Amino acid sequence: MTAPDSPPPRPPFTPRHWPMWIGLGVMTAAAHLPWLWQRAIGRGIGWLALRLAGTRRRAAEVNIDLCFPEQSPAWRRRLLHDSFDALGIGLFEFARAWWGNVKPMRQGLRIEGLEHLRALQAEGRGVLLVSGHFMTLEICGRLMCEQVPLAGMYRRHRDPVMEWAVKRGRLRYASAMFGNGDIRGAVRHLKRGGFLWYAPDQDMRGKDTVFAPFFGMPASTITATHQLARLTGCAVVPFFHRREGGRYILRVAAPLPDFPSEDVVADTGQVNAAIEAMVREAPAQYLWIHRRFKRQPQGRSTYYERPSTPPA
Repeated sequence: MTAPDSPPPRPPFTPRHWPMWIGLGVMTAAAHLPWLWQRAIGRGIGWLALRLAGTRRRAAEVNIDLCFPEQSPAWRRRLLHDSFDALGIGLFEFARAWWGNVKPMRQGLRIEGLEHLRALQAEGRGVLLVSGHFMTLEICGRLMCEQVPLAGMYRRHRDPVMEWAVKRGRLRYASAMFGNGDIRGAVRHLKRGGFLWYAPDQDMRGKDTVFAPFFGMPASTITATHQLARLTGCAVVPFFHRREGGRYILRVAAPLPDFPSEDVVADTGQVNAAIEAMVREAPAQYLWIHRRFKRQPQGRSTYYERPSTPPA
């Protein structure tokens, strides 16, 4: 078995894998374009995706309607458009984080709350940094890794080329990478006082989940944050990150108080509340295309089955 801090063996360059290799080649080349070009092209890609990716557009539309019912239809429509702009730019942020130069991203970079991590590091205590699936996730993860040794958890890919690329790209800056099935490795890392970054805000079918509020809606949420804290005694620390224009803001909050408790649902709700606060700060940069509410306590929801209409 490959160690968590080493890339998997390079997959074969066979005809079956050629499309993925070509895609990686394009992304590698795109990673070296000027940052201003990347942002302009990214917005163009987002514009096309908004009009062509009907299923994903519908998921984003429904999620925004469910999460912001108090806002006007025009406000929600604007957020939908802005989120696809951020989605397109995010593709280049991913590529640059894995294969490019992040020097332009350091200009104007603001980091708040590092003292929380320094204090926990001095105690030798493990830290689970909890964030959400934002389009700035990858680039801000690389920027944070320049401040503290940070490992990550990720969902393993079935395609061997993609699995190799993801792990190889992230190990350029992360201290280790743990697949979503390697709980023992993550536990050992935290028990040794390591820092681990984790985003528990997606519906992970087949995992240990509970329903906890997210924007006032029941959301099927993995309980791993509670379980890892219970098994290791680590601190659970919310990690906010967003892009403002061309600069990045990273903010580390104080550890969640009295975490973990004996109540897994309450703990999971506390994590969801922290992520909701992050989303409200930068709603356009959240990954709205994930069908977050596809499962409900009464069974599979019908939220995403309504017919779609072209965007205005």
